[in-house]
Amino acid sequence: MTFASKNPLLAGFYKTLFSIALPIILQNLLQTFVNMLDTIMVGQLGSVAIASVGLGNQIFFMLCMVVFGISSGCAIFIAQFWGAQNLSGIRKTFGFMLVACFLVAIVFLLGGSLVPQKLLALYTKDEAVISEGSRYLRLAAFCYPMLAVTFSCQMAFRSTEHVVLPTVTTAISFGLNVLFNWIFIFGCEMLGIQAMGVAGAALATVIARAVEMIITVLVGIVLKFEAVGKISELLAFDRAFIKKLALVGLPVLCSETLWGLGITTQNSIFSHAGTDSFSAFSIMNTVSQLTWVFFIGMGSASSVILGKKIGAGEEDSARAFTNRFCWFFPLMGAGIGLFLFPISRILPLVFNVEPSIIAITQSMLYVLMCTYPSRAFNMLIIVGVCRSGGDTIFASIIDNGWMWAIAIPLGLAATFVWQLPPWTILLCLESEQILKSACGAWRVKSGKWLHNVTN
Repeated sequence: MTFASKNPLLAGFYKTLFSIALPIILQNLLQTFVNMLDTIMVGQLGSVAIASVGLGNQIFFMLCMVVFGISSGCAIFIAQFWGAQNLSGIRKTFGFMLVACFLVAIVFLLGGSLVPQKLLALYTKDEAVISEGSRYLRLAAFCYPMLAVTFSCQMAFRSTEHVVLPTVTTAISFGLNVLFNWIFIFGCEMLGIQAMGVAGAALATVIARAVEMIITVLVGIVLKFEAVGKISELLAFDRAFIKKLALVGLPVLCSETLWGLGITTQNSIFSHAGTDSFSAFSIMNTVSQLTWVFFIGMGSASSVILGKKIGAGEEDSARAFTNRFCWFFPLMGAGIGLFLFPISRILPLVFNVEPSIIAITQSMLYVLMCTYPSRAFNMLIIVGVCRSGGDTIFASIIDNGWMWAIAIPLGLAATFVWQLPPWTILLCLESEQILKSACGAWRVKSGKWLHNVTN
């Protein structure tokens, strides 16, 4: 704390960071609890149910990556417009974000509701998993447009430093999801509702997402948040403005899409390694998110902070904050990663699966513990530093280049050629982290990441 006060450019470093980061961390933690609760409750139905919902959520994950890519590209402009206090720029950027994300969600809705079997067959040949996953996906797909609207609003509100509302709406969604999961998955005689299994989990998600969207939109309108304007203001973007957005935002969209495809490829690798391996991989991802939400929040906060400073013309302060972030993030990564060990020891008390699956999950969590410092640093560089500074092409290259050139080929070889144990496959897939960190450190030192995209 005292160090920050010695440098006037770093005044209020921790207060600024955590005032934005903590609500985002809490929101993501609540969302993780929703996902974890789904896995735990569905897990009571057996490993096939876990695998089927896990695969069904891969389609949802791909949608999230595309929507996040569009929103992140637009959020770069919104944060810098916010620093420059340009309300018209904020609103037309937000309007474009809403339209683009909603149209993408409609495409995913059609695919998930009409041809779920074909989509799931891309990941596994297990007929039982495809059958159960289709029941889940066919219904869950109806929450996709609602997710697009909610996510766009939340990104715009965060970028203008309104971080409390997304947390509150997520908390409400969490409570509703818990309630309706219990009612629809296992049935409720009192209400005359029969057990629906995995389809019940999907229905609970749709209801919770609908309520979350309605509250987010209405409160934003009532409280007159800066991003919310008249329809004419939201649709004021023209071809020239879209071209400007595309130059910066398209690399982000491509990056998130490629990254999402990489993650789904990793899921496919583990599904081909066996149902037990994929069930363990699904549990590992759910559990690790309990700690990783800290860095999602910190990365988002650093992006808002740096974007606002760049838009306001405070470039020296932006560089000083970046240098502080660069040692703070990996240090926190090492400390928070240690929490994965005690969490790994209580897995048998939480998940009703075979001991062999628990053992596989634990070994995977130990691998993640070792990669957390690099993972945290890479989150900062890609989401916080490069994107806020408009350096989206470089961010896209390092985010996906090492994954597709090194990590995925190693993972495929480990699975299909060498037939290594699951934790070794994960280690191969995590090999990209060190290479990303080295490239990111070089980019920050060069100073070439900082650009004012609103000029």
